[in-house]
Amino acid sequence: MIGLDTNVIVRYVAQDDPAQSPAATRLIDSLSSEEPGFLSLVVVAELVWVLQRSYHCERRKISEVLDSLLQIEELVIEQAELVSQALRLYSIGRTDFSDYLIERCSNAAHCKYTFTFDHMAATVAGMRLLS
Repeated sequence: MIGLDTNVIVRYVAQDDPAQSPAATRLIDSLSSEEPGFLSLVVVAELVWVLQRSYHCERRKISEVLDSLLQIEELVIEQAELVSQALRLYSIGRTDFSDYLIERCSNAAHCKYTFTFDHMAATVAGMRLLS
């Protein structure tokens, strides 16, 4: 297994750099079940952030990208089931993907609840507001 940094995945998804995008595509295309690529939770969260902030992608497009990555058999996504759960919530929700992912990870770790100062996360992502 080989780890993939956020910038490799961004170049693969965006296809916007004449040198790096083809290199990222060659790498992703070379992955196999014997030697898959690994995406950490940090990479997934950073990818969403970059797509939102730098590429101004809408929630629907980001959801499509994540869903596509989850379907690639040659990619191992850390805690893929939690990413999938967070994605489902994000695709119909109103707060950031990272808020849903944080809550799902806390839930999987058997936390009673997750405290936040973020009103939106407390309202729609199932966290508790710390006041």
